[in-house]
Amino acid sequence: MDWKTDLGSNLWAFPRGMQRTGAAGPTAIRWTSKYGSVVATAFEAATADGMNEKGLVANLLYLAESEYVTPARGDKRLPISISAWTQYVLDNYATVGEAVTALGKEPFYVIPVVSPDGAAGTVHLAISDASGDSAIFEYVGGKQVIHHGREFQVMTNSPVYDQQLALNAYWQQIGGTTMLPGTNRAADRFVRASFYINAIPKTADNAEAVASAFSVIRNASVPLGISTPGQPNISSTLWRTVSDHKNRRYYFFESDRSPNVF
Repeated sequence: MDWKTDLGSNLWAFPRGMQRTGAAGPTAIRWTSKYGSVVATAFEAATADGMNEKGLVANLLYLAESEYVTPARGDKRLPISISAWTQYVLDNYATVGEAVTALGKEPFYVIPVVSPDGAAGTVHLAISDASGDSAIFEYVGGKQVIHHGREFQVMTNSPVYDQQLALNAYWQQIGGTTMLPGTNRAADRFVRASFYINAIPKTADNAEAVASAFSVIRNASVPLGISTPGQPNISSTLWRTVSDHKNRRYYFFESDRSPNVF
C-alpha cells in the first residue's frame, strides 16, 4: 500500500517474510523480514520513520557530526546503506532490548549516501517500544555509540547526544517554568521537548495522549521557510508523526503544507 503526499514522501505497509537487501552493492547484507511494518519514506528511497507489528518504533534524523565505521582489511562484516538502516531494525527486532543486544555486536557497517537534495547522509537513529524502553544509536568518530534506557525520550539533531544531554542538564537546573531557550537550534529544541514531554499530563485517554504528543512536537519544530545560513542541517520541519506503541497505531503524517493526520 502506498499513500503519496504533496511532499513526495510515502507511507508504505510491508509484510513479514520479505527478502531484503542493504542497498550497498553486491556484497550488501541480506535478510528476510521477521515482522511487518508501516513506514514513512524520505525521497521514496529511505525508511525514515515507522512502526512494526510488535510495536517497535524507529525514527531517523540528520546528525551532521556522524562519522561512520571504516572497515579494516579482513573485516568480514557486510555493508548496509544508511537508507536501509531503519528498515533493518524494524524488520528484525521486537523490542529495544533485543535490538540493542544484536546491534551492539555490529553485524554490519553503515555506508552513508548523499540524498537526492544534495544533503550528506549523516544521521542518527532512535528506537522505542511498548514497554517504555528506548535507545539512541550514533556513529561518532568512526565508532558506534548507544544510549540505552527509558530516560532517553528525546532526540533532535546536532550536536552529538552526549553533548545534548550536558546542555539539557544545564537548563534543567534553571527550570522550564522559569525560562526555556527558544531558537530554532537543535540543542534548544531538545531542551524544550525534554521539558514539555515530562510536563504534559499523563493520561490513559488515547486521543488526549496523541494530541499532547503532537503539541510537544509542534513546539520543537522549526517554522516553515526558516533556514540558518551556513548550517543546512538547521532547516524547516516538513512533517510530523506520532506512534502509539501499545495500541499499534501510527499517526501519519502532519504536513506543514497540509496539516492533516492519517
